[in-house]
Amino acid sequence: MKELPVLVAGAGIGGLAMALTLHQIGVPCVVFEQVRELKPLGVGINLQPNAVRELGDLGIGAEELDRIGMPAREWALVGLNGNDIYSEPRGLLAGYRWPQYAVHRGELQMLLYRKVVERMGPGAVRTGRRVIGYRNEADGTVTTSVEATDGGRSEFRCSLLIGADGMHSAVRAQMHPAQPPIHWGGAIMWRGVSPGVPIRSGASFVGLGTHRHRFVFYPISPPDPATGLATINWIAEVTVDAAEGRKNSGWFRPVAIDDFIHHFDGWTWDWLDVPALLSGADGAYENPMIDRDPVATWQDGRVILIGDAAHPMYPTGSNGASQAIVDTRTLGAAMVEHGLGEAALAAYDSRFCGPISQLVLRNRGAGPFGLLNLVDERCGGTFDTIDDVIPSEERAAFMAGYKKAAGFAIDTLNTAPPTIAPGAKVSR
Repeated sequence: MKELPVLVAGAGIGGLAMALTLHQIGVPCVVFEQVRELKPLGVGINLQPNAVRELGDLGIGAEELDRIGMPAREWALVGLNGNDIYSEPRGLLAGYRWPQYAVHRGELQMLLYRKVVERMGPGAVRTGRRVIGYRNEADGTVTTSVEATDGGRSEFRCSLLIGADGMHSAVRAQMHPAQPPIHWGGAIMWRGVSPGVPIRSGASFVGLGTHRHRFVFYPISPPDPATGLATINWIAEVTVDAAEGRKNSGWFRPVAIDDFIHHFDGWTWDWLDVPALLSGADGAYENPMIDRDPVATWQDGRVILIGDAAHPMYPTGSNGASQAIVDTRTLGAAMVEHGLGEAALAAYDSRFCGPISQLVLRNRGAGPFGLLNLVDERCGGTFDTIDDVIPSEERAAFMAGYKKAAGFAIDTLNTAPPTIAPGAKVSR
């Protein structure tokens, strides 16, 4: 009998990286994606060195990443009066063996999609198909229920089902039917891009303000030689009373800049004019900052969750996409070690479900932006000398703890062997 493929539900960053990993280790697979046509949607995201390393091991290196973004050089937090709270070099400048990248999310997705089609053929990603349910069979296979965009329904048999279908995962909903609804703590984000002059290092990620009212920005392209302007990705954020009952399931609702720019009146310093930067955008996308409460397991028999389907988290740590990529590589390594079955899924689940669930809660508590919370508590966000508010040792320890939890502590990452050894295959 012909070997059944692994079915990956969802062609986002995690699902496509999973397909590339399965192809690398010799496992046939197919990806089902609910939209009819993949498009480069979204704005900027950061890829941490641990994810950049894994992409390199998939044959996607600096030359291709440079076309959709740029290496980050600095990560910085700034108080309300424009004074630095914390800054550190990032990527290669910090001593990592791999850079950190600021990239356009949609362009990264399309890059991964092109790689899947080049390596696996045009039938590897089947659009207009959404996995809406599954059934673990007694013969060690999985039967999935699939809904087409035209409303038709069918079944598809596979050896394993990998749920990479995002925040609103139907696979997770069946696995955990009693899970609480999506969690919203009151934060609203407006995201967009504007032309602007890069500041500080020229490739700095800057978080400015307080934990309840902040502005984050970083370039996702080098400056244009003719104008000196780069594409600056930005996130404007305010926190309101969650008891107002705002609808919290939406994603990327287009809005006009005038709808929210008033929140940042007066945010002007000699090195940054936030209202001017916002006004330079053609428009923005509004969405609540949402996640889900962690669940006890990501596995049900021969079904497993990865990426946002497993651990949807606040984007405060710049590691949602990075963790999705690391998920796929770790799951692939478990398949190499344990074979194509439940033992591999259990090994991955055992390694990641508990620790990454804690990371979800850490990000809900502001993640690395937690330093802004401390500054706000101790001085109201305004200070002359940060060492008088939070000693440098305390700031460094706070950030080191976050990096360890997020899987990119420098010494651990630099000395770790490849997640999947070159040439490794799943034995049958």
